[in-house]
Amino acid sequence: MSRPKTAKSGNKGFSRSPISINLSACLIVKNEEQRLPQCLDSLRSLADEIIVVDTGSSDRTVAIAKKYQARVFHFEWCDDFSQARNYAIAQAKGKWILVIDADEVLEQGAIATLQEVMQRDDCLAVNLLRSEIDAKQAPYSLVLRLFRNHPAIAFTGLYHESIDRSVTALQTQEPDWQVLNVEVPVLLHYGYADSEIQLKHKYDFAKQLMHKHLEAFPNDSYMLNKLGALYISSPQDRDRHLGIDLLQKGLALLDNAEQPNLISCELHYHLGLAYHQNADWELAKDAYEQVIDLDVPNLVKLSAYLNLGNIYQELHQKEAIAYFEKVTQIAPDFAQGHFNYGIALKTSGHFIDAIAAYQKAITLKPNYADAHQNLGVVLMKVGDFPEAIASFTKAIQLHEQQQNYETAEILRSALREFT
Repeated sequence: MSRPKTAKSGNKGFSRSPISINLSACLIVKNEEQRLPQCLDSLRSLADEIIVVDTGSSDRTVAIAKKYQARVFHFEWCDDFSQARNYAIAQAKGKWILVIDADEVLEQGAIATLQEVMQRDDCLAVNLLRSEIDAKQAPYSLVLRLFRNHPAIAFTGLYHESIDRSVTALQTQEPDWQVLNVEVPVLLHYGYADSEIQLKHKYDFAKQLMHKHLEAFPNDSYMLNKLGALYISSPQDRDRHLGIDLLQKGLALLDNAEQPNLISCELHYHLGLAYHQNADWELAKDAYEQVIDLDVPNLVKLSAYLNLGNIYQELHQKEAIAYFEKVTQIAPDFAQGHFNYGIALKTSGHFIDAIAAYQKAITLKPNYADAHQNLGVVLMKVGDFPEAIASFTKAIQLHEQQQNYETAEILRSALREFT
């Protein structure tokens, strides 16, 4: 969507209700009894009211929502997420609306920042930084989920629904409204921790709805990006090639318009992933570098830096060190960044620095089996055999706890030969 515009002062015309409630949290749910309590607990210190729209639960979801004194509504599911979202926000009485899902948790440390941006008279909506827990790629994303309760703001899209279009249209009519970015993590998203069966169901369901959306809106770059990203995650070559075609089409459509940075960022990043998987190194590097050149928060660029480092590491080129070091600077608490930095340093013969990098990764993530294992390797190289044996022993223990039995046995056999 378009970048923030200059300031506008005024508080009129945006509330659906005269009742003085500052923030309404809105959820749509179905069979979320396991995750809902943690989500609702996290909202206690910010939300003045909670709207829960149930789309057909058969478990205790509704009872749990009522226990938290949420206002519960029922919506007949119609294969259209935007309709359900719009029904939910239509019930909101607050001046501001936060849209959150049951598999997300509000980060308590971000509440003061949110309260601050909601006091700004010129702010229409806010992109929130979301931590993607256990995601294989992109540990952070930006989602437009906090916005004024304005009658012109509405969701569109059968799947991956968003308010982007309505916000952009409103900024065109009233160009002083701003859309702000909050660059500290606000939401923790646990959806990637689902089982393989759940993820397969989500994949098939998402693909069906996104194809249906694109039949009606074939030139929607946002949805082309999301569907393309879905296809490149497939192990099938044919699906990945289709994904690349969709992503390239999405970029070509953006080239003919004012480029929304976040959509462009995702399109280039997903193309980078696809080229990376195909070992098209130069195309992948160019795509990731396009992400880095965009005006988006550094945490959103984190995976581009990380994957560029991975490419240079695979090619045994020393540029990997600089990219991984940048990752540790952008996200000092991201254990994988320090781990990859350690690998690049070890490969280049900087053993002492590699030891420090692995130790930092372990401090941040004590159960990081691969970090303990790699630390043992470098300690061996510098001749610190007792500490190396201790690191290998810990790695074996962790690999077994994490059911990586084959790796644990290989390490145990190697350790026996050494001792």
